[in-house]
Order: sequence, then C-alpha cells, then structure tokens
Amino acid sequence: MSTFRRRAASAVPDLFAPDAAAIAADALYERVPGATAATAASVSSVTRTAKDLLEGAFLPLWVRGEVTDFKAHRNGQWYFCLRDEASQMRCVVWSKEAARIATPPVDGMQVTARGQLTVYPNRGEMQFVVTALDAVGQGRRRAVVERTLRALERDGLLAPERKRPLPAFPRCVAVVTSPDGAAVRDIIAVARRRSPSIEIVVVGARVQGEGAPETLCQALAAVDRWGQADVVIIGRGGGGHDDLWAFDDEGVARALAGCAVPTISAVGHEVDLSVCDLVADLRAPTPSAAAEAATPIEAEARERLALLGEALRDGVRERLRRAQNDLARAARTARAAALRVGERRTARLTAAAGRLNALSPLATLGRGYAVARVPGGGPPLTSVDQFEPGGRFDLLLRDGTVRARTEP
Repeated sequence: MSTFRRRAASAVPDLFAPDAAAIAADALYERVPGATAATAASVSSVTRTAKDLLEGAFLPLWVRGEVTDFKAHRNGQWYFCLRDEASQMRCVVWSKEAARIATPPVDGMQVTARGQLTVYPNRGEMQFVVTALDAVGQGRRRAVVERTLRALERDGLLAPERKRPLPAFPRCVAVVTSPDGAAVRDIIAVARRRSPSIEIVVVGARVQGEGAPETLCQALAAVDRWGQADVVIIGRGGGGHDDLWAFDDEGVARALAGCAVPTISAVGHEVDLSVCDLVADLRAPTPSAAAEAATPIEAEARERLALLGEALRDGVRERLRRAQNDLARAARTARAAALRVGERRTARLTAAAGRLNALSPLATLGRGYAVARVPGGGPPLTSVDQFEPGGRFDLLLRDGTVRARTEP
C-alpha cells in the first residue's frame, strides 16, 4: 500500500479501506522502471524514450526563424540555432543533406527549414534535424548573392590583380544608366565642370524592375561593340535593397568584367555594396564620385603640362650648355694632344736630321774638305789614277763648285 493510502486509511478507515484491486495496482506500479528508487531508470533509457516519444508526436514539419550561431564542421555537417522573438532551438544538418542545399545559411538570415524534431540522446538535448532549407525575404537575396560571389571568385573575376588602372586623360566616357535618373545628371555636371572638352556618351538601360539585368547587359555589349569609349561608368542613384537588385545579377557582373576598357561601378549610396562594385576595376561610393574618378581637372592638367613644358625647355637648354662645355673641353684636349704629338714628331725629326747631317758629305765639306768629281755632276773622283794631265774636273766645296784642271 502506498504511503498516501496508508495515511488516508488510518485517518478515515471506513472510506479508504484497502481492497484487493488497489493492492494489485500498487504492486504493479512499483515494478514500473523509475517508479521507485529501486527501479530507477538509466539516463540513456530516459533520453531514448524521450526521443521516441518526441519523434512519434511530431511528424516532419517546416519551421520559420532566424539563423544564429552558424558553424560548419570539417566533416560537412552544419550546426546552428533557429530563433524568433521568444524562443530558439538547436538545429543540425547532416553532411548528406548539406551537400544538397545550394547555399549555407549565415547569421541573421531568415529561413524556413523542414526537418524532424528529436532528442540527441548523448546530451539529452532537443534538436531539429534539418533536411531542407530555404531562405525567405532578404535572406533569399543574400543567399543568391553569396552563390553569385562564389561563382565569380571561382572564375577569378574578384581577384585584385585583375583590376585595371583608369586612363589618366580619357577622351570619351560611356555612362550605362537610366537616361532619366538623377545619377546621369550628376555625372554629366561633375564631368563637364572638371573637363569641358571630354565626350560623354549615355547608353540608356533600365536600372530596376523587370528586365533590368537584360538591358544592362545589352548596354554594356553595345559599348564594347562601339569601341570608342576609354572608360565605362555603370550605376544608379540611391534606393532600397530591392531597387538595387539588378546590380547583384551574375549576368550583369560577368558582362561588366568582360568590358574591354576599365570600368567604374557607382551603385546607390556609399553604404550600399553590390556585386558589380566588387567586379568593377574601381568602386565609387556615388555617381558624382565616379565622375570625379573618371575625369581629371582639365585646368590643372593644362597647368601641369605648362610646367612640364618649361621644365623640358630648361632641361634642353641645360643639356645644350653642358654639351657645348663638353665640346669646348674636348676641343682643348684634342688641340693640346695634337700639339704634344707635333712636338714629339718635330723632336724626332730634328734628331733624325741631326743624325743625317752628321753623316752627310756636306757636313764634311763644311769642315774644310772638298770633293773632286767628274764635270757636270758626275761621280766623285776618289783616286789619283782617275785624274788625267790637263783633264777637267769639278771641285765641290762647302758653298759652291769650282771648275778645275789637272796640271801636267
């Protein structure tokens, strides 16, 4: 008999007298696991029983909530919480189901998740095993953007090294935007103020609503076919997230990345960031800033050009002066070298002349000697036997010739 029954029977024995059925029920209850300390159930049996009861009570269902504490495990499983204003529950996506979900969720994303409510026996915690996941509202857009960015990154279109510098002095700027929007008026006003001579070509396109991505792609293709623009500006003025959706389109981003000339993206306000901003060679916070980046201040450029011209003239003059000095110095050096060469040659010639003079017969004549020779410049007479009595001969002296005759 239970304690309560015994106490009640002792207080009012007529009303609570035990009977056989009650005694049998008490005996059966005491044999149920967990009914008494003697039949205490194990933790594992309790969690397994709770798992079976919870899965039996709830069929697979869809749940809406905000994703928090998302973690992707290295084994491919995802863990996160779904919460609303009042409650939250733990969720798990097994690797097999995660591979079938196109985009993993991120914190703050609103989603609808289909799964089975169960208990994780090892920890005794209730969790929601998710088999399907779908983003809603801005979460859907964010998921699409994340998928687009992954595709563009895989193809190298987000790499910083592919960014091209803008031309310093463009002659023509193509503007892809709505021809009726405030953005095009701001771009034209800023560009004309900075560079009055620059050519601005507006290529009209829809920037929001149905068909906007297609018309943006067509406008970019037209600019490429034309081939006269030096830089392309694509963008629009401010708006809500839905208004800027066309500039997150993967097709528009790829068309922008494929432009043959450098590109500037100026979508919305400074706080807005679109996929086109990440693909373009330069991201401008506003359309006016895009015009400033694309066009130099012409007056400043002319002033710099004039200063460069003066510097060039001064440089040429200085170079000519140095060249003249170098030429004069080279002439002096050459003249001095020629004089030294002449002096050396004169000295050698004088020495040779002295040696020749010492060996010359004329030098011998100068010392008082005379040379007899056949008249009329004949050979010298060097022997007595060559003189005939009464014969004529020339006597060559230092300062002339004397005609002479031999006495018999």
